[in-house]
Amino acid sequence: MPDYKKIVYFLCTGNSCRSQMAEGWLKTLGSDRYDVKSAGLEAHGLNPRAVQVMKEAGVDISGHTSDVIDPEILNQADYVITLCGHADEHCPAISNKNAVKWHWGFDDPAKATGTEEEIMNRFRDVRDAIKSRVEKFIAEGR
Repeated sequence: MPDYKKIVYFLCTGNSCRSQMAEGWLKTLGSDRYDVKSAGLEAHGLNPRAVQVMKEAGVDISGHTSDVIDPEILNQADYVITLCGHADEHCPAISNKNAVKWHWGFDDPAKATGTEEEIMNRFRDVRDAIKSRVEKFIAEGR
């Protein structure tokens, strides 16, 4: 196994929810193979509901920070994966021609409405969908 870990950079609009969940899942499931980071076009702070539903699934993201895209990391990344349409459309130009850019679109659970239980269930749905996509990414041996 090579010493080099591929850099995966998850991007979203605010780096508060979906990109944080994706970072948490890939760090938990594939940290032996990947150097995982996440960022946003803006930094909105870590969403407490995202932290809570990830904790329910056994993944602690409470120590994550909400960060703005770092051009240096962006241009070193092997994979740049956007998780919302806004970030996909507004992602800065990537000068690293070897980087693979993908868009994994997930609904924003922070926009969910209804009772607290309905909102939390939306967060859980998105959490589980992101986990499935991350598992597929790892299984494909990227």
